[in-house]
Amino acid sequence: MTSTQHTTEKNPASPSASAQYALPTDVSIRRNEHVMPYGASIFHAQTAGEALTFPASHDEVLFRLWAPKTSQVHLNLLENLDLTLPMQRDDDGWFSLSTALARVGSLYQYELPDGLRIPDPASRYQPFDVHGPSQVVDPAAYRWSDTQWQGRPWAETIIYELHVGTFTPEGTFQAVQSKLDDLVALGITAIELMPLADFPGERNWGYDGVLLFAPDSQYGTPDDLKSLIDAAHRKGLMVFLDVVYNHFGPEGNYLHTYAQSFYDEARHTPWGGAIRFDGPPEVREFFIHNALFWLEEYHFDGLRLDAVHAIHDPGAQHFLHALSERVQSGLPPDRHIHLMLENDHNEARWLQRHTQNGSLKRSGGYCAQWNDDFHHAAHVLLTQETDGYYRDYAPSESVAVKPIEHLARCLAAGFAYQGETSIYRGQARGESTLGLSGTAFIHFLQNHDQIGNRAFGQRINQLASPQSIKALWEIMLLAPGIPMLFMGDEWQSTQPFLFFCDFNPDLASAVTEGRRQTFADFPDFQQPEALAQIPDPSARSTFLASQLDWQQRTQPEHQAWVSLCQRLLGIRRRDIIPRLPGMVIQPEKARHKVIGAHGIEVQWALPDGHSLKLAANLGPEPLTLTGSLFDNRDFRRHDLLYQSEEAVATLLESGQMPPWSVIWLVG
Repeated sequence: MTSTQHTTEKNPASPSASAQYALPTDVSIRRNEHVMPYGASIFHAQTAGEALTFPASHDEVLFRLWAPKTSQVHLNLLENLDLTLPMQRDDDGWFSLSTALARVGSLYQYELPDGLRIPDPASRYQPFDVHGPSQVVDPAAYRWSDTQWQGRPWAETIIYELHVGTFTPEGTFQAVQSKLDDLVALGITAIELMPLADFPGERNWGYDGVLLFAPDSQYGTPDDLKSLIDAAHRKGLMVFLDVVYNHFGPEGNYLHTYAQSFYDEARHTPWGGAIRFDGPPEVREFFIHNALFWLEEYHFDGLRLDAVHAIHDPGAQHFLHALSERVQSGLPPDRHIHLMLENDHNEARWLQRHTQNGSLKRSGGYCAQWNDDFHHAAHVLLTQETDGYYRDYAPSESVAVKPIEHLARCLAAGFAYQGETSIYRGQARGESTLGLSGTAFIHFLQNHDQIGNRAFGQRINQLASPQSIKALWEIMLLAPGIPMLFMGDEWQSTQPFLFFCDFNPDLASAVTEGRRQTFADFPDFQQPEALAQIPDPSARSTFLASQLDWQQRTQPEHQAWVSLCQRLLGIRRRDIIPRLPGMVIQPEKARHKVIGAHGIEVQWALPDGHSLKLAANLGPEPLTLTGSLFDNRDFRRHDLLYQSEEAVATLLESGQMPPWSVIWLVG
């Protein structure tokens, strides 16, 4: 109902008053709160002893919504009464209302002229999911203990990617917090959370988020998330967040009803409508504020931007440049903040480059990219699969390059594709990595996509031999590129990680059918009976099957993998990481060589004047190192960092490396 009761709401009438609402940065900013022009903001008569310049009485809440497509918006306060208050519109489509009738914990919605009630697109919390009311949150209420935490340098990063809902049986922020000691003992220095933005239903990977400022309530409250990050910092762990700025999810996003300007009508991504970043400035600001919000209000140490190749911005300054500049200028310079990309186009231009003497050039603001080339080359080598994009990493009639050659190039120079033609895509792909840091590439054997986008969510240990996986671990965890594990990798979990979601019935049916049609052209799924065996993404059983079994970790055969991981990461921490700062990719300083069908050697020049050397036999037969970068003198001049069993003794005795063996030297 519409209320005529007295309220202290303030609706600006004059241009000068309206200007105060355009971006409320003239208020005293409380610590741990990101002030933004969107959403619900709490203002006090005094903050830290300073009187507010904003005209507010004690504990008022300012509500702001950008709705340029509509002429009228009401605020619904859902307390004891269903209270409806008119909001004031300015010429730019901003609706504002400041009222003392709302408080911390108040539930609210916005009502459009047709009676549709919608959540706040900048809601900080959605206790009743994406279609329900938003809740007023006091960002400064949580008492942080990490006041001395400034993060960690990028070279120290060892990433552990996890999905909050399936990492533990409880599927909560608090349950993740209970496992932090295990990750620290393993040697992990950073956890990366898959997207948390509020999504429809009880379960989702997170890439269907629609309310980007609200951590999903299935995992806990905003304070629960802050407690997780706070605890991680006390243990020396960085916390990164995966964010999605290329599209909104298909259910629960109401922007099209009142702010159609968010969408680029001429374009679509594979996951939904594209964002119009070259449109009104409010659109770009919405996403930039979201990045700053997570970094400032939640103390995240970095963000991984999902699929930036799907972000189209023909404007004078691309959104990616604008975002990195605002992060660099908007946060204290002594904080280590790390921005990472997923970019199928291998556009090295977005990554930070260095001069010949190693100093940083700010031509790009992103410290690293997920290196799909490394994964794909390793996967083809381990499994011999050549479907889909794996075609680009296997020999063909037109291209004779082997996966072992792609892998060696990834280790020495980052990307395998730096302008060469991709057969799978039918066009050139990638850019030169010259001048990039040796740590500008994040390497992995598995991640959520590479497991979950398989029909049955199989992990690599169900597709390749233990000996081959072990050898790739011995390379990935010690090479200069930043290593990343997916949850459960450390004990070679046999649990699948399946694609799951929880949409409304009509959409759920379409997703299930679409999922099965995705695999219809694959040889193994030509028959309807085979397609029917693919797990239903909407079934709760699919989600439950993806939850990690922590009891498996304690079994001897799995515990052996944990011990190996601890050993390798201990060597990395002691002998590799201190040598990485200032390392730059230069052709004359990074050499790689393929020997026979399965052998590789790579040599890196280190900033301290030493060299790091790798020799690996990635095949089932002994390998003779002919024309090798190694010779007997290397074992006198260099320190042996690591060897697979008796690889060095066998090499010195017979000139051959055993099957699936690795040697690391430094000196």
